[in-house]
Amino acid sequence: MAGQLAVQMYTLREFTHTARELAESLRKVRAIGYPAVQLSAVSAMAGDAPEVSAKEARRMLDDQGLRCIATHRAWDDLVGHTGLEIDFHQELGCGYVAIGGIPRNYADLSAEGYSKFARDARPVLARLKDAGITFGYHNHAHEFQRIAPGPRTLYDILIDEGGSNFTLEVDVYWAVHAGVNPVRIFQRCPGRVPVIHLKDKEVVPGEGPVMSPIGEGNLDWDSILPVCARAGVAWYAVEQDTCRRDPFDCLRSSFEYLTARGL
Repeated sequence: MAGQLAVQMYTLREFTHTARELAESLRKVRAIGYPAVQLSAVSAMAGDAPEVSAKEARRMLDDQGLRCIATHRAWDDLVGHTGLEIDFHQELGCGYVAIGGIPRNYADLSAEGYSKFARDARPVLARLKDAGITFGYHNHAHEFQRIAPGPRTLYDILIDEGGSNFTLEVDVYWAVHAGVNPVRIFQRCPGRVPVIHLKDKEVVPGEGPVMSPIGEGNLDWDSILPVCARAGVAWYAVEQDTCRRDPFDCLRSSFEYLTARGL
């Protein structure tokens, strides 16, 4: 099966507050067997004077034989400081940047807001592409709100109006959480899903549905994973927003499940 595994470092955000913590977390990720990471919510790299620069992060990654295959960055920075963001990603050796949801000034959950974002994004996405950087949009559940009176959703607007430079960092869990079959998204958007997020959903007595390591929940991976491959997914980023046990152990469990299925 085509594609490789990565860790979405948001899973480990409580273990990346300092340079030392980040380096140790990357070491543990590599020891599990993952070849790559997505850098997101890394506190040591945040703020106006981060303890870890892009150059230093690249050195840490190189020391462990890891790649940064994606980031999550603020839309305001991508718009207002495009050149600096390009430099940041080139320093990291990373060719993919995503945003974690609809920007605040478009987030009225209306068709008009989503259409305006799709239009306004095009010049920024074109400039990123010229620099060798692909843009992606990460979904949660609210993007699948229906637009009255028919079955069309806000997410359909992003697919239909985003243009060829607008790729989809599909979060499979959140699509399922919204009642959507993610297989349909992959079938509809081949070539536009280079990086996706995977996590599972299990039902725990007394708690109900919760996020879980892949293979420990109820998502139909035997149906989902083959269609991902056919859609051209290059990187499967394992992400677990909340963990009921040690996050590194959760990442190991997901890794073992997915590698047993050919990833």
